Amino acid sequence: MNKYFYVIINAILIIFGTVSVFGQQKSAVGSGKPVMWEASQISHRNLYLGPGGTEMQPDFSKAKFLGDQAGGNNLKYRIADSSGNVWVVKMADESQPEVAAVRLLWALGYPTEINYIVPKMNIGSKGNFKNVRAEARPTDVKRIDRWAWESNPFNGSKELDGLKLMMAMFNNWDLKDENNVILQKGGKDFYAIADLGSSFGRGATTVGGRGGRSVNNPQDYANSGFINGVKNGIVEFEFKTYNDHFLKGVKVESARWLVGLLQQLTDAQIQDAFRAANYSAGDVTILSRAFRARIGKLEQLTK
Repeated sequence: MNKYFYVIINAILIIFGTVSVFGQQKSAVGSGKPVMWEASQISHRNLYLGPGGTEMQPDFSKAKFLGDQAGGNNLKYRIADSSGNVWVVKMADESQPEVAAVRLLWALGYPTEINYIVPKMNIGSKGNFKNVRAEARPTDVKRIDRWAWESNPFNGSKELDGLKLMMAMFNNWDLKDENNVILQKGGKDFYAIADLGSSFGRGATTVGGRGGRSVNNPQDYANSGFINGVKNGIVEFEFKTYNDHFLKGVKVESARWLVGLLQQLTDAQIQDAFRAANYSAGDVTILSRAFRARIGKLEQLTK
């Protein structure tokens, strides 16, 4: 055998070795136990303070600007609070709905970000802002990867079906894989949605369309459709978005499971979720009644 044969063999071994290494690196990204939902004491959860509780509540009286935050379509900055904790702050119409949606998901046992609304914030030369969403970047949580709606460890599960239903409950029309994140903590990989801001408005006017949508509009939310019924054991949605296919295949038994969770929420808790987002008293009433009405529709659907 000539030297060229050995050169070729060595090249092949190097290629396969590289592929193997990359494969190992990719699998290591999700090295913890995958978690999409954990049982919680729903009726005892404080939806005004949310997943961060009083412990994580930021004090921005001596905030330090750290820089711009890339990604997304809205203005965002990285800021350290008076205790040195790092936050990503967002200034947009999406801020209020995101804070409310996080609290409602967290109450049911779904993993979420930690966030708060800051009614007024001064960021030096950047200006003064209202209703700023502050999202925590805890040192004990690692953001390791995105996850896909149609390819994940929970395909076909009641937990994933329930999450899809909650997106329709919120009228969250911005369903895309880029808005999903895996948060690693304590040996677990928590599959969460990182951006819930396109909620509590109106969905699209046509299936697979984009027109007619709104964000953070309580009256639009209250007046818009949610579900049509069940066909062959699968939930059919009246809510529309350009990624409707992500909501396909939700089983009626999964909806029944979710109803069991939602029924544990008190009216006061639902109102607190919207109060935490600094909605006016009138808007809190509109949103909480509309959300409760959607729970009622699911109840009727699953009887």
